[in-house]
Formats: sequence, C-alpha cells, structure tokens
Amino acid sequence: MKTIEQWFSEYGESHQNLTNKRIHWVCVPAILFSIVGLLWAIDPLYAGLAIAISLLFYFSLSVPLSLAMIIVFCLSAAIAKSLGEYLLPTSTSIFVTAWIFQFIGHRSEGKKPSFFKDIQFLLIGPLWCLGFLFQKLNLRY
Repeated sequence: MKTIEQWFSEYGESHQNLTNKRIHWVCVPAILFSIVGLLWAIDPLYAGLAIAISLLFYFSLSVPLSLAMIIVFCLSAAIAKSLGEYLLPTSTSIFVTAWIFQFIGHRSEGKKPSFFKDIQFLLIGPLWCLGFLFQKLNLRY
C-alpha cells in the first residue's frame, strides 16, 4: 500500500501549474461538499456510509489528516442539512461547475486528471488540499 507521501507525490505530478493548483484548492473542497450534499439529498445514511468508507481509507494513510477530514465532513453534512429543499439543486450546480473548472485547470496544466490513472485519486484530492494547509500551519501529517 502507498504511503501518503507517495500518493501526494504522484498526485502532484499533474498539479504543477499554479493556475491548476489554485483551481483545485477551490474546486476539490467544492466537489467534496457537493458529493456529500448529493448523497445527503438521496438519503443521509448514504452520505454517512460514504463518509465512513472514505475515513477508513484516510486513516490508513494519515491520522492527523483523517481527523481534519472528520471536521470537513461534519461541516459539509451540517451545511447540507441546513440547505433543506435547496440541497439537490445547489449540490448539483456546484458539482457541475467545479468539475468544469477542474478540467479547465488540467487543460492549462496540459496533463490529464490523476483519477484517469487510478480512481483512488478522487479520494486523494481532498487530502492533498489539507496537506497544503497543514504545511502552511507547520503541522505534521
């Protein structure tokens, strides 16, 4: 199994361009929220199950980043719950818009998204963003 450093290194290969990085720092969290929101709109249990499965993977890589992801997931779920009847259209709009920008970022990078190589990179993106936050705050992950 790859270490978090190996995942980040491989993910970073297609995220060198500053424009692409900036787009990812905004759009990856937006996509994460939108997925939680879409699943919550179907059934909160689905959202909870997806979060639990994701956290199992995250804890196998980094306890500190996983603990931070719990906070991210809790905030996403709280916002999803608060949106009520607007949750489905809001989550759908965010999902589509953020993915359009993600592909614009990769076009500027000139490289395909990492998940075309390995679907697990869809789970690595949020950790990669948190990894930068940890580095800025001088926290170990």
